[in-house]
Amino acid sequence: MISSGYSAIDAGEMLEIIAFRLHDQKFCVRTKTIREIRGWGPATPIPHVPADVVGVMNLRGTVIPIVDLANKLGMKSTEANERSAIVVAEVNGVAMGLIVDGVSDILTIEASLLQPVPEVSISSGMRYADGIIAQPTGMICFLNLERMFEKIEAPGLLAA
Repeated sequence: MISSGYSAIDAGEMLEIIAFRLHDQKFCVRTKTIREIRGWGPATPIPHVPADVVGVMNLRGTVIPIVDLANKLGMKSTEANERSAIVVAEVNGVAMGLIVDGVSDILTIEASLLQPVPEVSISSGMRYADGIIAQPTGMICFLNLERMFEKIEAPGLLAA
């Protein structure tokens, strides 16, 4: 068993993940949290929101917050462009858009490939990581969105 914050992951379990890039690094999340992937579109700024919330957008009649995921992880903010994507996720019952540099893969991997994050590298952003997936082409950081956004406040505002 691998501890993933809220639930243990059975080493024989198959994980369906979506991989994406932030700057030159690869990250992934479980596909079950993802509603859709959209092309980049500008967000409407909202005053007095946390620094990682760039604004809101209208998703088929529902206003959702748009989060700069790189900023949330303690990295330099993403400069969105035509290749950027918004990954729409439902986390803890709240829909939100996550700005990423691009979606690279949808994969099914064995949970046994998930390795713990080395303690020396645990920083404020990496407390959101459930592990690292080592692949021949590089490493993918497996993020836990439920832990990252556990302090969501209704209706639709994200806590700092």
